[in-house]
Amino acid sequence: MAWEALAKMRDANPLVQCITNFVSMDFMANTLLAAGASPAMAHAIDEIDEFVAIADALCINAGTLSPEWLASMKAAGARARQLNKPWVLDPVAAGATSFRTSACIELLALGPSIVRGNASEILALSRASNLPPTKGVDSAHDPSQALGAAKSLAEKYHCVVAVSGAVDLVTDGTRVVSVSNGVPMLQKITASGCSVTALIAAFAAVYPREQHLEACAFALALFGLAGEIGMSKASGPASLRLQLIDALHGLDQATVSSGVKISEAS
Repeated sequence: MAWEALAKMRDANPLVQCITNFVSMDFMANTLLAAGASPAMAHAIDEIDEFVAIADALCINAGTLSPEWLASMKAAGARARQLNKPWVLDPVAAGATSFRTSACIELLALGPSIVRGNASEILALSRASNLPPTKGVDSAHDPSQALGAAKSLAEKYHCVVAVSGAVDLVTDGTRVVSVSNGVPMLQKITASGCSVTALIAAFAAVYPREQHLEACAFALALFGLAGEIGMSKASGPASLRLQLIDALHGLDQATVSSGVKISEAS
């Protein structure tokens, strides 16, 4: 299934508009290109309506947030919803400040197809959404501790929520799948999480909304698998970044079929 998804995405070569932070632009763009998608780093408010209209998917990343960029993000999210285009939200550092947390909640209200964050970010969004308390502490950064929050967010906002970690968890509020691909060294590479969010948007572009749970899991697994392959040739974070991009570009059917680790979870 993962190989068929990758082949489908490569054939479609979806245009993914990324409104993202300055730190992640290069890595995100190269990740999309290596995987077989087309990136567009367009955030000017004056071209939002036109750009969202021609894009196949939208990725919004709250990294280097500012009032000006938030206006563009909100306009893009609203436009994507109007045009029924899939879009993915990465609520970077939600919970760190009231401005950032409020901004992410405002974006959630615009109806993203998928939300991807770490455990702390998902827990922060759950609290800010006034959802029932969940077990766990932010400092643990363990996806299993944020699963209840992820399910509640998915139900309230009618989206898929992915919690990234050593084992990624993806839920639509009812189903849960786990993705076990990846290597710890990815945590030492700036924008690795941002980049996998962009890849999720590329897969969402070629699947209907009712299959976005699967699309999200495929993207997470393939990015993690590329990290595993890259780590076998890398000596540290810098070389892993380089090798990961090469590995993503070179993924073939045999490697994907034998290497992807996706399973149903409770």
